[in-house]
Amino acid sequence: MRLPVLLLLVCALLLGTGTEGCGPGRGHGKRRPPKKLTPLAYKQFSPNVAEKTLGASGRHDGKITRSSERFKELTPNYNPDIIFKDEENTAADRLMTQRCKDKLNSLAISVMNMWPGVKLRVTEGWDEDGHHSEDSLHYEGRAVDITTSDRDRNKYAMLGRLAVEAGFDWVYYESKAHVHCSVKSEHSVAAKTGGCFPGRSLVTLEDGSRREVQDLRPGNRVLASSESDVSGETVYSEFIGFLDRQPGVQRQFYVLGTDTGASLTLTAAHLVFATEGNCSAGSGVTRTMYASDVRPGQCVLTSGPVDGVDQGPRLRLSRVAWVQIRVDTGAYAPLTQHGSLVVDGVLASCYAAMDQHQLAHRAFKPLRLLYGWTGWTGSTQGDGLHWYPCVLHWIGRILLDPEHFHPLGAATHDSER
Repeated sequence: MRLPVLLLLVCALLLGTGTEGCGPGRGHGKRRPPKKLTPLAYKQFSPNVAEKTLGASGRHDGKITRSSERFKELTPNYNPDIIFKDEENTAADRLMTQRCKDKLNSLAISVMNMWPGVKLRVTEGWDEDGHHSEDSLHYEGRAVDITTSDRDRNKYAMLGRLAVEAGFDWVYYESKAHVHCSVKSEHSVAAKTGGCFPGRSLVTLEDGSRREVQDLRPGNRVLASSESDVSGETVYSEFIGFLDRQPGVQRQFYVLGTDTGASLTLTAAHLVFATEGNCSAGSGVTRTMYASDVRPGQCVLTSGPVDGVDQGPRLRLSRVAWVQIRVDTGAYAPLTQHGSLVVDGVLASCYAAMDQHQLAHRAFKPLRLLYGWTGWTGSTQGDGLHWYPCVLHWIGRILLDPEHFHPLGAATHDSER
């Protein structure tokens, strides 16, 4: 256990050294002033979008019953600091998704800190009896109705604000008698901190052959860009492992189509290298941006011959001709030694969720070193999200300004299709 702990400390130091200049008023040695909390107004919801849109908790996935396969997605919450009303006497209110459980437990601590001697109270959790509207997230264990243990309604406005701060994806001061909270689906891209490609996306190996992302194995060398140069030169970078690997999950992907015929498919929060300007002349400064922010007319880096002469794989700017959104199966987030790779002919970063590729690359250095020393990445690399980006995301949320992070699940933009 000592090695992971050491890695976490190194990560914290690396991220800490990168925070200067990232935002105002957060230099080294300065304590962050206490955040002023503003209670929710009656009938206010946060964020200010409908609950079942991508900017909040997202669409419903369908009811979960005790006999359904998805029932295993629910986990009981036995936190002694939370009171469950359980009027049905079936313990159904204790059942919820892991994400909902995590946010609820966090909120319970905030409630006790705000009002000593008072506990969080859940009046409604998972519903198996049909007491809510047809598409309610209560049927999926993704929603809870809450009060305080003393049932003091004067506290509910602040309780709503505490729920927002605890990380619930949608909070609604719905009634004078309770606050409604919900979270994103465990299967939603918005519930993850990483960025991914579909499993069928293709990368180029050192021998010139192409391989689907889902079939990559540690030690494979794939076409990428050097760490310091994303303007033309390519390298073959060693594939280390997957930061996220979910073969059967369905995700929403952005598809960036170029005027050269190459098209890149990736999740909203994933970083790509793009620029404004005259693509053919190579003008403009290449920078990383989220896939969801790329617009037609901007330029991305693609692999191919330059000026009609094939001098080996090189990168050139190609104009984005169209942007589409589609759902595909399988989600894979490969990590290479150089922090980038060419997928389906377009260069992409290995990183996601935050807007600074170089800082993310520095933060992943301990993981790359661990692989270089041991051939191991600190994970059995089964299905699911690697623990390392989860920890980095948590540290980054503490040290960096919120604007450096993708608003996961933000509403999609209107683009030419």
